[in-house]
Amino acid sequence: MVSMDQFVQDAQKLLSVRLSGAQVDSFRLYEQELMTWNEKFNLTAIRDIQQIRNKHFLDSLTCVLAWGDKRPKSLIDIGTGAGFPGIPLKIIFPSLRLTLVESVGKKTKFCQHLVDILKLEYVEIIQDRAEVLGQNPKYREKFEWAVARAVANLPVLVEFLIPLVRLGGGVIAQKGESGPAETQNASNAIHILGGTLRQLMPVTIPGVVEERYLVIIDKKARTPKLYPRRPGIPAKQPLI
Repeated sequence: MVSMDQFVQDAQKLLSVRLSGAQVDSFRLYEQELMTWNEKFNLTAIRDIQQIRNKHFLDSLTCVLAWGDKRPKSLIDIGTGAGFPGIPLKIIFPSLRLTLVESVGKKTKFCQHLVDILKLEYVEIIQDRAEVLGQNPKYREKFEWAVARAVANLPVLVEFLIPLVRLGGGVIAQKGESGPAETQNASNAIHILGGTLRQLMPVTIPGVVEERYLVIIDKKARTPKLYPRRPGIPAKQPLI
């Protein structure tokens, strides 16, 4: 068993997140289940324990840099895949009301399995498209935060995320080296959808050479009823 001491130290040093023994156990069980399911279902291309901790767990937890001392109350994670960043954030914020959205069935099954074995409460898992949820009164403009990682280019992604966030809430898009260019290209879309760019935050993670950014957007106005458009349309006709 590979020691988690370095992961615990990195979380404390980089993010000021102190992990309890129970939380460390949850992350250890998470990585074990991910490795086991990956052999059958190919949930993620990352199969090395250290890479899982750095590129999945720590990367997911960098969202706390956008929040500072203020804990999020409700969060929707679009295109969560194997639960990133939503489930790592839920582990460190147990009272968070979390909604995970994923269109691929095998990935939603894995997320449900994790929620069950980690005994996580207040978690809803939905197999659907973000464009559909954004027009559903149950979810539209209901969340304090919407997050996504590696889902779509930012001009497309903001049309998935901003309609789900209530007035005064925010969006976090986790991006790689293309983050600055994507943010510039998305400025019009952000404005149309009711958002204002708060910050493009560079993020450094141990063992990760690729550039990482948090694109942090505040919801300042209600999203026009037209958005999000029908499934597939945002990707084909981005708001540029």
